[in-house]
Amino acid sequence: MSQGNINLTVLGLEIAFRPGADMERVKRAVRLVEERFADQKLRSHGGQSKDILLTFLALGLADELLQSQKKSADVQNRISSLLSQIEESV
Repeated sequence: MSQGNINLTVLGLEIAFRPGADMERVKRAVRLVEERFADQKLRSHGGQSKDILLTFLALGLADELLQSQKKSADVQNRISSLLSQIEESV
């Protein structure tokens, strides 16, 4: 690891972040991952391996990202449509 890296522990693993990373943003992301992981662990009553829990976590976060991207695209399309209507009425 190079000098100046910032190390954080995430789910028991030490991860190095480059200098200049937005550490508040990183810490919020770490908290989210750890909260979601703990939730998955509770739901499985400890009956799933860490790999399976992490896979469910990754899939859940990926699904949320895809849904957010779809909503964003829908909003952009709606804005474009409204702008076109405004331009046509002028």
